[in-house]
Amino acid sequence: MSFGALAFLNPWLLGALATLPLIYWLLKTVPPRPKQIAFPATRILVGIDNREKTPSSTPWWLLLIRLLAAALVIGALAEPILNPSKDTRLGGDGPLVLVVDNGWAAAPRWKLRQDQIAQVLNEAESQNRPLIVVPTAKMAKAFTPRLEAPADARSTAQAIQPQPYATDRAAALAALKATLETAKKTGVGSIWLTDSVDYAASDAAFAESLKALSDSGSFAVVTDSAGHETLGLKAGVGKNGKLVSSIVRTGGPLRDGTVHAFSAKGQRIGEMPFKLAAGETETSITFELPLELRNQVTRLEIAGQGSAGGVNLLDGRSQWQRVGLLSGESQEQSQPLLAPLYFLQKAVQPFAEIVRPKDQNLVQGIDTVLGEKASVVMLADIGTIAGDAEEKLQTWVKKGGILVRFAGPRLEKGGDGLLPVALRAGGRSLGGALSWSTPQPLSKFDDASPFAGLEIPTEVTINRQVLADPSRLTPDVNVWARLKDGTPLVTAKKLGDGTLVLFHITSNTDWSNLPISGLFVDMLKRITELGALGGSGSGTDAVADGTASEAPVTLLPIQTLDGFGVLKAPPPTAQSLAMTAVNKTQASFDHPPGYYGAAGQPRSINVMGEKSTLKPLPAPPAGTATRVYEAETAKPLKSWLLATALALLFADVIAVILLQTGLSWFRPAARSAAIVLAVLAFSGAKSVHAQNTPVAKPPTAVAPATPPPPFAQAATDQVTLAYVLTGDQDIDNVARLGLSGLSRVLQTRTAVEPGEPVGVDIINDEIAFFPVLYWPVERNPKALPELTLAKIDAYMKQGGLIVFDTRDFQSGIPTGQAMAGETGPALQKLIGRLDLPRLEPVPEGHVLTKSFYLLKSFPGRWDGGQMWVEAQSASDESEGDGGGRKARRADGVTSLIITSNDFASAWALDQRGKPLFPVVPGGERQREMSLRSGINIVMHALTGNYKADQVHVPALLERLGQ
Repeated sequence: MSFGALAFLNPWLLGALATLPLIYWLLKTVPPRPKQIAFPATRILVGIDNREKTPSSTPWWLLLIRLLAAALVIGALAEPILNPSKDTRLGGDGPLVLVVDNGWAAAPRWKLRQDQIAQVLNEAESQNRPLIVVPTAKMAKAFTPRLEAPADARSTAQAIQPQPYATDRAAALAALKATLETAKKTGVGSIWLTDSVDYAASDAAFAESLKALSDSGSFAVVTDSAGHETLGLKAGVGKNGKLVSSIVRTGGPLRDGTVHAFSAKGQRIGEMPFKLAAGETETSITFELPLELRNQVTRLEIAGQGSAGGVNLLDGRSQWQRVGLLSGESQEQSQPLLAPLYFLQKAVQPFAEIVRPKDQNLVQGIDTVLGEKASVVMLADIGTIAGDAEEKLQTWVKKGGILVRFAGPRLEKGGDGLLPVALRAGGRSLGGALSWSTPQPLSKFDDASPFAGLEIPTEVTINRQVLADPSRLTPDVNVWARLKDGTPLVTAKKLGDGTLVLFHITSNTDWSNLPISGLFVDMLKRITELGALGGSGSGTDAVADGTASEAPVTLLPIQTLDGFGVLKAPPPTAQSLAMTAVNKTQASFDHPPGYYGAAGQPRSINVMGEKSTLKPLPAPPAGTATRVYEAETAKPLKSWLLATALALLFADVIAVILLQTGLSWFRPAARSAAIVLAVLAFSGAKSVHAQNTPVAKPPTAVAPATPPPPFAQAATDQVTLAYVLTGDQDIDNVARLGLSGLSRVLQTRTAVEPGEPVGVDIINDEIAFFPVLYWPVERNPKALPELTLAKIDAYMKQGGLIVFDTRDFQSGIPTGQAMAGETGPALQKLIGRLDLPRLEPVPEGHVLTKSFYLLKSFPGRWDGGQMWVEAQSASDESEGDGGGRKARRADGVTSLIITSNDFASAWALDQRGKPLFPVVPGGERQREMSLRSGINIVMHALTGNYKADQVHVPALLERLGQ
């Protein structure tokens, strides 16, 4: 008998509870044994009046203890059970059919299914009914269900384990029908332990077929309870190459969890939470990982799921490689939509991160690409690679890189050593007015080619190509693609751990229409899948070295998943598969999910594909008994009830003893104990209150903020010129007066309204507030500490301009080389350890010569020294140059100016605007030119290279027709 979560194995014994009123009456009418007193002599009876009264009946609380003890004993004899299993008793007296879904979806709660199987077996054994145990997921090449005794069926059921693929219920039903027809038994009852997932169209009729086989009409279905639906996991590449994972289910209430990302070594690289709203069947999450870490992910897993469907294995097809693009064409900027790199970039962009150097210098471009750790480099129409560039590329390829080259006019001359095959001079023209041949289509790809399985559009044709020397087509040269007449179109060759690949056509539409077809995208994608990030290798546990090798024709199983999602050695029944079929193969008995192929470039097969969904099973037919897997096991309560009854009887004995003694000795002790307990409780409550009461803390003394420098606010409110304090009062005073005079002239002649110049301590003060820093150099300055040099270097690299003035034109810098000993000893001692760029005299047309005034020279108090600025050579016009800093990084502002003409003395003016120092030899005209030089320097620092843009005005006017 069952009452919800409570059941009784001997419910008839509960009828003894009806005797409790009789027990109550007996206990109430029989008082406790009275106290016996020996009868003394009559005279002794005087004053024997006893103050302690003996009750005439049993106290109510003692009656309650005895009645509860009796009720507990009766309840224990009825053998109650908490959370009893659902009744699996089926009608009929014939065989019992037990159908078990043991696909991947049954793995997460397999223990509950085993408990349910054991319960069905126990029931069949108690009824002495034979069983037919039928797993729906194939476990052996050939399996025929057998009619077995319960003991034998138990061994068969124990051998059932979850399989890493979907069930085949149609095949299981056919095998069951054959067994029942052979046994010719009647009174069949069936029970189906489902995984609640509908895999095929035939699954909808599976329950009806099982019910029809149960001629006794007894049929039950056990399903998962709400909130425990099986979860499936699939993964793919999202926008910008990010790793995207989708979690799918059949439906259900709100559900959340976490997806973990693991490397080939089992290290957890990342994790992302997910949430499925009520009724939602699919949700997606995106892993935000750097490319280097993202390509190390080889396994995604739903935490706590424990099934093959909750695991997604990744291979090279899901990796996002870094591809470098370089071109030798010089007219790319004039016709960007026809340039070779335009087509390559559009084709590669959907599945790779592109590195495209801005530098037209090939050597520097290769340095940039290799420095970015590209796994694939594509060169378009680069005829000859020699010197350092060839050596660097060759070393990179030998370490595992993939070098892909495209032909063009330059490659028709013959090529170099970084080609997979030697070429014949000249090209081959297919079609045209002077040619008998016609454009050639592509031939079907060989099974050994990485392009195997790709469909070739009929409209793709080749008009021109470079030809491989037939005598040089040695066995180590692989032909990945051919024309219809057998001419090689794509050749490849191993070089160390890497591969050289050559397309014998251009990467644009000059020689063929292949670059504007979808086939071109698929071919390049297959090639990039051969690469490993930075040549370091990546992949699964089975990957030995991460090298890119020739694609195998047949893929052998390396490691496979079991039903619980654990990678293991493949079972003996796992079969190999063709390379062309890997993208269409679904996980099955012959091809369990896992890794297949060569150790260096395996291919993964997963339970859940990119378009997989999970559908719930339809409702079972009418009259079917439906149950759910119970998470809680049955707990017998007999022992607990007997123990409680025994404790109550022990309490009864103690109570009777106390009543017999009259409680005379107990009461004072009880009163004392109560007083003690009350005192302790009060003191304890007081201490707890004291512990929980927050203690007022003395106010913490807050350290006052460091006041800003006195010039900081003024320097940021308006343009402020600064000079470096040398410690020599005369030099510092001249510098202050010089910058003050220049500021007054700036305010009068320009829109700049500078404030009063500020002297700064170069060691202790912040110099980032000032656009221009004037530094008069002493004859014997002290060497600067390393921290100060770092501050000066950062100031110049971030756009600041320092004017070093040695104030002695006889000691001017004789050469334009970087500070390497040719400078004056004072300046060398001061800034010789700085990371300075190469210097040159102010060239003709430099922005300094026209930032405000048009100047040809830059005199100061002296007019004999040369002024030096940061060199702007042709290499500086490229961002890819590897050496030195570029002036254009600071908007064309040179980071330093070195002069010996003593600017400050020429700029120094008194309060009335009169000059303080004579200029040599040019008089006041020279002073005016010196002031103009100062104005140009300040305007150059404030405005950058906008004046240099004036060179485009003639071209703009010409285009406008003016």
